[in-house]
Amino acid sequence: MPEVIIVGGGMVGLSLSLMLAKAKIKVKLLEAIKYPAETNQTLLEYHSSFDARNSALSRRSIGIYQQLGLWSLLQQHATPILEVQITEQGSFGHATLRAQEEHVESFGQVIENAWLGRVLLQEVRRSEYIELLDAIEVITLTQDQSRVQVTAIQADQSMTFDAPLVIAADGRDSKCRQLLGVGASHHDYEQVALVTTVQTSKPHQHIGFERFSPIGPLALLPLPGDYRRSVVWPVKKGEAEQWLGEENDDHFLAALQHAYGDRAGRFEKTAPRFCYPLSQVLADKQAVGRVVLMGNAAHTLHPVAGQGFNLCLRDADVLVRYLTSHLQQHEDIGTPSVLLAYEKSRLKDQQRVIRFCDSVVKGFSNHHPILKLARNVGLLAFDRIPGIKPLVANYAMGLKA
Repeated sequence: MPEVIIVGGGMVGLSLSLMLAKAKIKVKLLEAIKYPAETNQTLLEYHSSFDARNSALSRRSIGIYQQLGLWSLLQQHATPILEVQITEQGSFGHATLRAQEEHVESFGQVIENAWLGRVLLQEVRRSEYIELLDAIEVITLTQDQSRVQVTAIQADQSMTFDAPLVIAADGRDSKCRQLLGVGASHHDYEQVALVTTVQTSKPHQHIGFERFSPIGPLALLPLPGDYRRSVVWPVKKGEAEQWLGEENDDHFLAALQHAYGDRAGRFEKTAPRFCYPLSQVLADKQAVGRVVLMGNAAHTLHPVAGQGFNLCLRDADVLVRYLTSHLQQHEDIGTPSVLLAYEKSRLKDQQRVIRFCDSVVKGFSNHHPILKLARNVGLLAFDRIPGIKPLVANYAMGLKA
């Protein structure tokens, strides 16, 4: 019998399964989408989570994967960020963070989601503590004082599972959240994230850029290979279509060059572009009886600061610590008071990150001349006033959560 059922096998669900398995907690992992078959290819086929995007893993997140014994595999397709430059198109303000000045090896590392997903999925398939079921859809979720019962359908066959604890990590539009009757606040940013990989004429030198433009905030991050860079460019809905499709490669590269300037040299090649709608979704509750919401089911954030996945991993790490502590005392890990204590312990970190991401999006989307001047003065102050950079850098690295 499983001690924990996890609904949702994206990167958060897979990572959490492995954390629990390391603590010798038995897991049944249910994923609605069919996983790619096992393969020796460099990257898996795109999956709903193992997609065209990349993740900037904070130092705290890297530490979690090191504890799982996975970092040596992940690092093969990861690139450290040694410097971060923040600018605004057509303005004088700028700020620079350097890992050397903050006395750290790096601010984190950028990894392709497709590779991260491949490594996580392979490890889950190998684990004796994890039973993996994919292409299975949860249709009911009920609970009593001691157990949670989950009914699901796989290949037209109804199946029922139960466990003392269920973790719902089934995404922004979480079915489990709906079945629990938990509401959520929704804010549509009226943007989509335009995501791709580009090749530039100058090497990236492990520098990440955050460039604010009238179209939207542009993140340019280093990838394996000296001239490859990840592009995440949130733009207004309806504006991305002009840059999609192979026939629009040159048009996209020209728009990117105009928004970014020549710091990277010429933008020479681009991979296919993908679009993802951007919204903020915050669950009203994260712990309901013996069920806890995790990942995007609990909080979906704008990607402007690259903090969403790192926040989810910190949540998972803390939850596992709570569960492990109660197991060691031979206590019921699904006790509602335990899950409520976990939720309370995470609110400060979550709210800080939520406020930060939302304020950056809204603050840089207002183009009033006075506010634009204030932003640029603020960037210069951030760059020059002692003591501010280490504080911000530590939060970005997940070291002060």
